[in-house]
Amino acid sequence: MKFKDMPYQRVDFEQVEKEMQGLMEAFDRAQSGEEQFAVHQKYYELTDQVGTQMTIAHIRFDVDTTDEFYSKEQDYYNEKRPILHNLMLAYENKLYESPYRAYLEEKIGAVAFKNMELARKSMDEKLIPLMQEENVLKTEYNKLIAGAKIAFEGKELNLSLLRPYLVHSDRNVRAAAYRKQSEFFAENAEKLDEIFDRLVKNRTAQAREMGYENYLELGYYRMRRNCYGREEVEAFRSQIKESFVPFAEKLHDRRRKRLGLDKLSYIDAAVYFREGNPAPFGTPEEILAAGQKMYHELSPETGEFYDFMMENELFDVLGRKTKRAGGYMTYMPVYNSPFVFANFNGTSGDVDVITHECGHAFQGYLSGRDPIREHSDITMETAEIHSMSMEFFTQDWMELFFGERAKDYIEMHLEDSAAFIPYGCMVDEFQHIVYENPEMTPEERHRAWLELEKVYRPHQDYGDDIFFAKGAFWQKQQHIYNSPFYYIDYSLAQICALQYKVKMDADFDGAWESYLKLCRLSASDFYTNMVREAGLTSPFEPGCVKNIVEKLEKYVK
Repeated sequence: MKFKDMPYQRVDFEQVEKEMQGLMEAFDRAQSGEEQFAVHQKYYELTDQVGTQMTIAHIRFDVDTTDEFYSKEQDYYNEKRPILHNLMLAYENKLYESPYRAYLEEKIGAVAFKNMELARKSMDEKLIPLMQEENVLKTEYNKLIAGAKIAFEGKELNLSLLRPYLVHSDRNVRAAAYRKQSEFFAENAEKLDEIFDRLVKNRTAQAREMGYENYLELGYYRMRRNCYGREEVEAFRSQIKESFVPFAEKLHDRRRKRLGLDKLSYIDAAVYFREGNPAPFGTPEEILAAGQKMYHELSPETGEFYDFMMENELFDVLGRKTKRAGGYMTYMPVYNSPFVFANFNGTSGDVDVITHECGHAFQGYLSGRDPIREHSDITMETAEIHSMSMEFFTQDWMELFFGERAKDYIEMHLEDSAAFIPYGCMVDEFQHIVYENPEMTPEERHRAWLELEKVYRPHQDYGDDIFFAKGAFWQKQQHIYNSPFYYIDYSLAQICALQYKVKMDADFDGAWESYLKLCRLSASDFYTNMVREAGLTSPFEPGCVKNIVEKLEKYVK
C-alpha cells in the first residue's frame, strides 16, 4: 500500500489498555507454553497495529512540523507513549516470569528475555510523568532546529537547505554560510542550553527514582546493552584514541594538502577537493531511479526490496522549509513497510540516503518477514552495520550518480567514514561526562567538549566563531538531545563496515553472503556472537582497531 493511502486513526489508549489486560488474563489462564505463545501472537497483532498508527503520525508530523493536525497528534503521543511503554512492560513481566519460560525462550530466543530483563530495570510506572516531560523537551528541541529560517544569498533556508553552501568549493561562500549557521545557533544558545539542562536533570531524576546513582546505568539499559557494558565501551574508545586518531589525523593532513591549505579550519571540515566535493547529477526523481537500477544489479533481494519501496512511495526525501532536519528509516509492521525520510539538498549526502538509509530499510524489509517479532528488535550497534556497510557494497555503482567523479566520491567516502569514528567516540565520552556530572553548568559542558576536541580531533580549529569556538558544536548533534548514548553505536558499526570494505575488495560475493547472513540473523542472537558468526572481528576484541588501521593504510598511500 502506498504511504499516502495508509489510513490513520488516533490510537485509543483506553481500548488498548483493555485489550492488554485481556491478553494478560488469557496468558495467566493458559495451561501450556503452546497456549501462552498463541496469546503472544495476539500481542504481536495488537502492538503492530498500535505501532503502525503511531509511526504514520510521526512521519506525517516530521514531513511538515507546522501541520496543525499532526502536531497535536505528536503532542498526544508524547503524553501517551510512556503509558504504552508501561503496559507493554507489564505484559512482558508475565512472559518473563512464565512457568513455561523454557518453551517460550525456545520460540522467541534468549536475546528477547535478556532485553525483557533490561526493560524491567529501566521502567516503572512512577517514571511516566518524567518521561512525558522528556518527550515534550525533545519535541521542543526538534521544532527549534526544524524551524530555522536563515537568510542567505537572497533565499530563506533551513539548516538542511543551507548544507550545500557549507561544502561549497569557494571558501568565502563556505565562511559566509558557516557565519549564518553560527548566528542561528548563537541566537538560540540560551534556549539550547536550557532545553539540554532540563533534559539532563530530567533523565537524572528518572535514574534516581529507579535507585541508580545517575543516568549512565539507566541509559545503558534503555539502549539494551545486552552483551557488553561501560568497561567494554571505554576500552574501545581507548583503542580509538591509541590507534585510530593518529590514522584519522593523517587523512585530515592529506586532505589539507589536497585543498592547498596551510591549515585546516572548521569551515573546511566537510570539503575534500579544491574544486569542491563531488555532487550527484540529476533530479531527486532521477537519483531514486538510479538507485533502482543499482539495487537490481546488486542482488535479487535488494532489487525486490527497492521495487517495493518505489511502488509504495515509501521515500520522502525532498528538502522543504518546514520539514524536520536529518534523515532516518522507520518501519510500519502492519504493512511490512520500511519508510525512508530525508532532506535532499544537492550534495553527496543525497546518495548517502540511497545507500545508508536503504541499508537500514533493506534489513527491516528482510526481518519483517520473520514471524517472531522479537527478532526484529535489533540493537543500534547492529543496525548501523547494515546501513554503513551498504554504503561500501554499492560503490561500484557510483558512476550512476557522480559520473566521471565517482572515484572522487569513493575516496571522499572512505576518508569521511574513517574521520567519523573518533567523532562518534567523542560524542559518547562527552555524554558519559555530562550524565556522571549532572550539576555541570552549560559553560562547564562547553569546556568539556573543547577538551575532548583536543583528544579526538586535534586538527579542529574554530577560530573566533561566535558559537562553535566556545565549545558548542555538540548542540547541533540531534542524537545528544534525542537519543542518549546512541552515538557510540555508529563508531562500533563503522569498524565492522570497514572490515566489510576490506573483505569485499578481496571477495565481493563472499562478503555479500556474509552481509546477507548478518541481516537475516537480525536480533536472533547477541551482537558479539552475530559479528563473529558473520565472520567479522568484534570491535571490543583487543587489537581489532589496530588491525583494521593496518589494512586501511594501503588505501591512503
